[in-house]
Amino acid sequence: MDPDTQNPDRRPLMTRDLTISQTLARRLAATGITPNAISVWGMAAGVLAGAVLAATANFPAHVRWCWLAGAALVQLRLLANMFDGMVAIETGRASPVGELFNEVPDRVSDPAILIGLGYAAGSHPAAGFAAACVALFVAYVRAMGKAAGVAQDFCGPMAKPQRMFLVTMVALWCGATPAAWQTWAGLGAPVWVLGSIVLGGLITAVRRLSRIARALKSADRGER
Repeated sequence: MDPDTQNPDRRPLMTRDLTISQTLARRLAATGITPNAISVWGMAAGVLAGAVLAATANFPAHVRWCWLAGAALVQLRLLANMFDGMVAIETGRASPVGELFNEVPDRVSDPAILIGLGYAAGSHPAAGFAAACVALFVAYVRAMGKAAGVAQDFCGPMAKPQRMFLVTMVALWCGATPAAWQTWAGLGAPVWVLGSIVLGGLITAVRRLSRIARALKSADRGER
């Protein structure tokens, strides 16, 4: 099992234990690339994903390719998020600024992707900005829990993997189906997805706050 899976400060991902993931991590490490560089490339993929998703509203002749490219770039961003930690473990190199490179690129990528989806064909900018704000708040709650002295809480139902899964699915749907299938009850599929991210994100924030509060109370009782 990958030691990174057992690190309480890393998001638990079953994909880290896959043989192909560990093989790719070893090959990446052998190239000499640093974990921080992987994080930066992941951020670049996230920003580009947002731009490509937004481009679906401006380049109708290439709309399907933009949707599919957006889905691929979102997944590439997630792969970078996974491999930066795995390469750090593989090479035994822990950077003094590794935590910054682990967190800051995510805080850039999430809003870029969600706001980009808000400007996409069939979507609405307000929905994208709302989803981005909620995503940042969910991450803020997790970070505050760690700052308060408890283990990082990655619970859902709308943590980063779930948000990006929904974005990927709607991008694939819009890229592969007729336009008539992409509107439900007068709202485009991207708006429904962004609305789900907002609602699920608020539930996630409340759950995390509750769990963090319980953990802090338990720790306080244990110290008495």
